[in-house]
Amino acid sequence: MVEPSTTPVSAAHPRQAITGLVPPQTREALIREAWPTVAGLHAGLAALAKKLMQTYLLAPVGFLLLLPLFLLKFAPFLCRRYTLTNRRLMIQRGLKPAPTHEVALVDIDEVRIDLNEVDAFYVSGTLTIVSKGQVVLTLPGVPEPEGFRQTIVSARNAWTPYPRV
Repeated sequence: MVEPSTTPVSAAHPRQAITGLVPPQTREALIREAWPTVAGLHAGLAALAKKLMQTYLLAPVGFLLLLPLFLLKFAPFLCRRYTLTNRRLMIQRGLKPAPTHEVALVDIDEVRIDLNEVDAFYVSGTLTIVSKGQVVLTLPGVPEPEGFRQTIVSARNAWTPYPRV
């Protein structure tokens, strides 16, 4: 027989029937976060490094070219990440993330992968978020873009109040 818990439940964090499942009316919860690949930070330099790494002789030069881009990914005031919550999709900057651009899940009509921007070498691509027939957000250098796109669409379908076609 299981005894009921006597620990008081915090009003800020109510009990959840399923761990991690929080309705947007209760509070905002993180679904997925992605850091752009080096191809999303500086496409030209990443393309040059890719060409160099595909050769045997110049591969170390390619790795050295990517080093500043990799460090830039985590620079305290310059780093960027794409954050999906149960309420919105955001581009955040800084070590303590602050949203610079965002779109509510309710407003997302379509999530597209730009096929010209998909890079099999860096396993990344560019996602465009469409709302009311207009591109409202562009996410360059998303790692594993199809998986992130599916997560956005699933979150939108799960948490928006009206059914989507």
